[in-house]
Amino acid sequence: MSDSTHQSLPQRQLTHLRGPLGLAHLPSAAADLILLGDLTGRYATGSYSRLSSVRRSLVLRADRQGAAEHGHRITAAIACHVARAGGSVDQLTQLLLHLEHEGGRHARGIALRSGQPRALDYIRRVWANASKAVSTTRALDSRHDAYEVLAALRDRIETTPWRGQRGRTALRVLRAHLNFAEIAGGPLHHASERQTAEEAGVSRTTLRDVYETVLRPRGWLRRLRVGHGREGSTWYLGDGRIPGRGGPALLSRFRSTQFPPDPALEEWTTPETATTADIDSTVLGQLMGHDAFAHHALGSAALLIISALHLRPDQTVAELVGTSSVSRATTYRTLNRLADHGLVQHTGETWTLAPRALEGFGIRLPDTDTAHTTAPAQGWANIAEQHGTWGIAAQRKALHAAERAAYQEALNRLAEHRSRAVVIVRDGRQVLVPVPRPDEIPPAWHAPDGRVLDPLTGRPAADWRVATDGRLILITPADQRSYDELAAAHAEALSEWNSAA
Repeated sequence: MSDSTHQSLPQRQLTHLRGPLGLAHLPSAAADLILLGDLTGRYATGSYSRLSSVRRSLVLRADRQGAAEHGHRITAAIACHVARAGGSVDQLTQLLLHLEHEGGRHARGIALRSGQPRALDYIRRVWANASKAVSTTRALDSRHDAYEVLAALRDRIETTPWRGQRGRTALRVLRAHLNFAEIAGGPLHHASERQTAEEAGVSRTTLRDVYETVLRPRGWLRRLRVGHGREGSTWYLGDGRIPGRGGPALLSRFRSTQFPPDPALEEWTTPETATTADIDSTVLGQLMGHDAFAHHALGSAALLIISALHLRPDQTVAELVGTSSVSRATTYRTLNRLADHGLVQHTGETWTLAPRALEGFGIRLPDTDTAHTTAPAQGWANIAEQHGTWGIAAQRKALHAAERAAYQEALNRLAEHRSRAVVIVRDGRQVLVPVPRPDEIPPAWHAPDGRVLDPLTGRPAADWRVATDGRLILITPADQRSYDELAAAHAEALSEWNSAA
């Protein structure tokens, strides 16, 4: 499927550049981006607005700031294309500084304003970032390649030890992102914090904590762009390997804290749990959103032990300590709790899941008859009620829905450039207080028929008009009234306000 919505350039014969890399050696989408620029607006999303750090509202950028951000994104995309094609920084410089290439407008603008050395330094910085990004990612040529990458990533997640409470919580969050990536068809996916928290069965506070302390520092997850409005953030799943570091990364405490080691007696010379785990993350992903596995109920340790027993039945406690990456004391405590609820059973020293332990989640044990259809179990709700966690997931979703509605309402008001109406009661009737308007515009900006001239282009602006009091009125698509009706309403409100005052 072509990445461009317009007709490709004829013959691709523009190979006038020196060196082995010309436009003919790049993909059609890259060549179109270099020659014609961002015609579809793919790289403009978020360039002309930002999220205010004070009021957490959407703030429009100035035109020059938005254009610069947009141009930088186009330049970075071209650099990534050149780096993936095996090019060099000199060839990238030729592509960007060529006068006929629309994609290099931003770099040429820097050269005109600040000089050629400044532009070359900027291109070298962009090239360094693009080379690093290309070297740490893999080009996916087909959906089959994407599923191979996700399958390898799932295997790596399942064999990585997730030690401690924070590590187990990070596993739940990472599994939620893997669910989103599998739906999206590749490591690149979109997800909001609220959506991920509901999927993983944790709070947003806990979610942000494991983002900053485990997943992002250890190379499991990268946020490429922060979402705004109805659009979630853009994420990329990594493989948990940090460049320049070898071996598995320790996610939390790696030795049990029940009995501190005594160096004089040479105790615990190796980690208590094994260096590799062995769980079924698919089972974990289906169970983690239930109220029975909230923090104050069975918890994440039960998730890992159930996932380990589902993959390999009949394990001893010593084996479970290694496959689930749960400490010995926590493993004993969790197994006894699961046994009290009838979810696990043991014969001698070996433990296994109860035959109907996972009813209601569509999960069957390996030795279960596939022809037998199980009805949803009633015990999971009882487990959540016993621990006082029943309804937490529903409350979290209701809270997130209310937050989304309030945020969308604020965005709608901001998009319409309307503020809340202020009225006073005078002689039993409400009088509208006219909102403060900007200063009067210079006479040079006036155009016939009440239109306004754009000072940058000198052409009439389609959305702005001059009111009867000489001030600006913005007419947005949400306004149902004409310009004359808006001006008349303002004049009437101003007259009433003057009378009341």
